[in-house]
Amino acid sequence: MTDFDTVAALGANAMKLLGDVWIPVGSPGFSGAAKARRREVLDGRFGADGWRYAHVVRGSVVPASVAILEYEESYRRFLRERPALVGFLAGECGNVYDWDVSNVHDAGYDQPDTGMNHYQDISVRRVIAELVDDEGWPQVVDTDPAPADLEDPGTGVVHRVPRARGMCGRLLLQIRDPLSVGYMLSPAVVPAWDPALLSTAPGRLEWYHAEGCAHLSVEAFWQSSKVLVVRYDRFLALGAGRARPLEGL
Repeated sequence: MTDFDTVAALGANAMKLLGDVWIPVGSPGFSGAAKARRREVLDGRFGADGWRYAHVVRGSVVPASVAILEYEESYRRFLRERPALVGFLAGECGNVYDWDVSNVHDAGYDQPDTGMNHYQDISVRRVIAELVDDEGWPQVVDTDPAPADLEDPGTGVVHRVPRARGMCGRLLLQIRDPLSVGYMLSPAVVPAWDPALLSTAPGRLEWYHAEGCAHLSVEAFWQSSKVLVVRYDRFLALGAGRARPLEGL
């Protein structure tokens, strides 16, 4: 029976029902600068409303908006266990960013229009802002969010950007790779807070495996738990392509 006959044999009602069934079809791993190209490929393959990213967290397939709370919690625990690091961020830094200074303007984890996703800087800003209201952290005080002149210690360039809440210093800190001054906050360095979040992807070797905590990091959690989920009617419509749903990513 051909793929076309298989779909036709199911009938319109069955296909309508299966359109409300979503399944994981593969683990795409790190996107980075390929974010837009991947979206274009997947839109063409499944339709813009026929696919999304999700995460497998403690045995359940959950939206990225749920999984990111585990990511943020990893930063929360990492920072709260390191008062000297909190003191550095609160007293010496004015804001943090990931791959571009413009990252300081993003407050939410949902980033449909960015060239690459960036989560670690947002997590750091949120955790430090929480400490402003925590009596146990008197060294973290409220700040004026108005734009300030902040110097990037990695480049020496001064940028006028908003000051993050709780950060009173003069530095604009990049949190990225080993060459950035803020490497101690890289998601490859920060451990996943709960071992139950961690899984393995045999044969996969991505950048974070060679840094920091490697397969125990929050980045490893994020990338290894990420799955592509698709509408089952769109999956069936791929025909022989069902054996390679992630091809071209």
